[in-house]
Amino acid sequence: MKARFALAAAVVVILGGAISLVRGQEPEVKILSPGEDAYLAGPTLLRAKVTPASAAASVTFFVDGRQVCALTREPFECEWDAGPTIAEHQVRAVATLTGGGRVVHTVRTKSLGYSERVDVDVVQVTVTVSDGRGRFIAGLPQSAFHVYEDDRAQTITHFASEDVPLELIVAIDISGSMTPAMPKLKESVKDFLSEVPAGDKVTLLGFNDSIFTLTRKATDQAERARAVDRLAPWGSTALYDVILRGVDMLGRQTGRKALVVFTDGEDQGSHATINDVERKLQSSDVTLYMIGQGRGITLDSLKRVMERLAHPTGGRAMFTDSINELHGAFGDLLDELSNQYLLGYSPTNARRDEAWRRIKVDVDGHHDVRARQGYRIQGTK
Repeated sequence: MKARFALAAAVVVILGGAISLVRGQEPEVKILSPGEDAYLAGPTLLRAKVTPASAAASVTFFVDGRQVCALTREPFECEWDAGPTIAEHQVRAVATLTGGGRVVHTVRTKSLGYSERVDVDVVQVTVTVSDGRGRFIAGLPQSAFHVYEDDRAQTITHFASEDVPLELIVAIDISGSMTPAMPKLKESVKDFLSEVPAGDKVTLLGFNDSIFTLTRKATDQAERARAVDRLAPWGSTALYDVILRGVDMLGRQTGRKALVVFTDGEDQGSHATINDVERKLQSSDVTLYMIGQGRGITLDSLKRVMERLAHPTGGRAMFTDSINELHGAFGDLLDELSNQYLLGYSPTNARRDEAWRRIKVDVDGHHDVRARQGYRIQGTK
């Protein structure tokens, strides 16, 4: 379904007054994000690849005929805000070649259609399907999925199961309460990050009573490891604040969005309350994973907090300080993230009343299905 085309480039060679056309490998530019027929809203990553990489002097992105950014080196990517509502857009990448000439790739994203209300959000749901023995099921067709909101069947308007973009934020508790657990915490975080494919982007946050951005969408594993090694524990714990910050940073762009928090689960210094966090998560499509560390492994009260926050988002909480057990758990988590399905629907209930709406996802032939349990739509002001 993805449109793939490039304008053929030719090299003009002048030999003894004669002009001839010499064709080698034809340079090509391809838009990697957004995909053809995507639904866009909010912050959106524009990303392109030029083949061969040395062929391009620059890449310029245009959206709906207006220039968004011009880039002179890899990675050829930038962010653009698609706005609060889903509408059709034309995204064009123009690569200016080092030998002269240009190659172009264009994709067209989708609107909700003339018969649907553009002032009602598409609800995005990330779904994990397993066989009951911990193995994730891939390759299921859209027809196998059935979505219900408050027990009413909904029409799936978009569906993806392969090459779904993943935006990953990892937040690390560096408060004073983590001092005894700090060596194992660092080892656990680095073990997790080593499992993340090198090309995937990871934003690292450290938090105590403040929040620090350690890396921003880093792809280099060594850079991520160095950032973790520099951490030192001090201060109190703003756990609820960092979850709110992570959700805001992940934004409303289309794709899978996961927030992984390494913490003991105790909040000591947040401006926000746990109820604030729950409402924020309810109005987002972020999947939250909590990795219990320190006292969060043994104290039931802290474990309950982490489970209370993670489970309704379709995520989960893990509690062990065994590096071997964590290594297996991290592998499972990343395998889960790479085998998730992304589907969306425009709810038949168009009211913006901030009421809680229950979501249930059924998959033909499968009982072990995990997805967000519901959402709370943002009201108009």
